[in-house]
Amino acid sequence: MSTPLQLVLLGHGKTGSLVEEVAHERGHYVRIINADDNLGGSGITKESMQGVDSVIDFTTPLAVIPNITACAMAGVNMVVGTTGWYNHLATVQTLVQESNIGFVWGSNFSIGVNLFFQIAQASAAAQKHGYAVRIAEKHHVHKKDAPSGTAVTIQNLLTANGGEAPIESIREGETVGTHIILVDG
Repeated sequence: MSTPLQLVLLGHGKTGSLVEEVAHERGHYVRIINADDNLGGSGITKESMQGVDSVIDFTTPLAVIPNITACAMAGVNMVVGTTGWYNHLATVQTLVQESNIGFVWGSNFSIGVNLFFQIAQASAAAQKHGYAVRIAEKHHVHKKDAPSGTAVTIQNLLTANGGEAPIESIREGETVGTHIILVDG
């Protein structure tokens, strides 16, 4: 077995809780920093991050940029699963390069969804042949963003070469996230 990682988790909602559970199952140490203890990234300092291998962020678009900035200043690697901040991507890339930290981000880390992204990319060609493309996505009522970051990534893949791909977002019950690409011709 490999050496256990020292992880700090920001955001303890549905995904953050699952990340904590899986990390513990794999023998890693997880420390959770709650939002109240990390206003504006204040809980992330060189001192508080001593020995930490990586910070994992599943917070909110408003919290993630201060968290990224604090991780860069503290010199700690970061994984970001939060969406809704990509308009700051150029600034974040510069910050990460200048601080020389490891940085991984994605709208969805599921293997199945990343395979679905490839299907979306291939589906984009249908628009050149007169097909209409749209996206339907459904999530539980606790989902904070609509459309989801995954749906926006799918939309970006479908419209990379022009065309449109409107998104219909549904929030109901305790539904597991579902994403559908409709290609109509």
